[in-house]
Amino acid sequence: MTREEFEACLLNHAQAIEEIRQSAYELHRSVNQSYGDRLPYGHHLDMVVDEIRRFGHLVVPAEDDVLPVVFGGYYHDSIEDARQSYNDVTKRARQWMSEQQAIVAAEIVYALTNDKGRTRAERAGERYYAGIRETPYAPFVKLCDRLANVAYSCVSADAMNARMKGVYLGELPHFLKSIDPHSDDPRLLVPQEAVSRLEDCLA
Repeated sequence: MTREEFEACLLNHAQAIEEIRQSAYELHRSVNQSYGDRLPYGHHLDMVVDEIRRFGHLVVPAEDDVLPVVFGGYYHDSIEDARQSYNDVTKRARQWMSEQQAIVAAEIVYALTNDKGRTRAERAGERYYAGIRETPYAPFVKLCDRLANVAYSCVSADAMNARMKGVYLGELPHFLKSIDPHSDDPRLLVPQEAVSRLEDCLA
């Protein structure tokens, strides 16, 4: 899909996308989740979807998959952080999509949900990354999530974000290797343009 075609698809579905956005905002507000010390969690969700808007044309081959990918961006933390189950997420997705689209959307969210673990490494271990590599669009949405977190860590001056920038930099080689299935399926693509943006942010 060309960039122009992808942007036209986003425009065609603008109302549904805004409803998904507001729904995700409200869900994270309902569990009092914030981003950083002072921002609503919706700030992070918007940053993730901004990256999807920027690079989505490189991975989404058909209009039917535009809403599932955008939904995946807005809901990617809903199981992990907002007390949703896989079935809850699927039910929410059905409000805007067909059954098949809702399943694609829910699978993205499920794949991006950390495993149980005492440490960061345990929560994002090999089983977690294998699930991402096997799920259409999960590598891309995970990359957009990391881009959003890195961008925020680079512009915010507090000690936590300075520390996280170092963490992301140290993780970069392993992270990129872990999310990339090296598949011919465009839905599993890790776009080099997005990787370059991530590397530039951390430089």
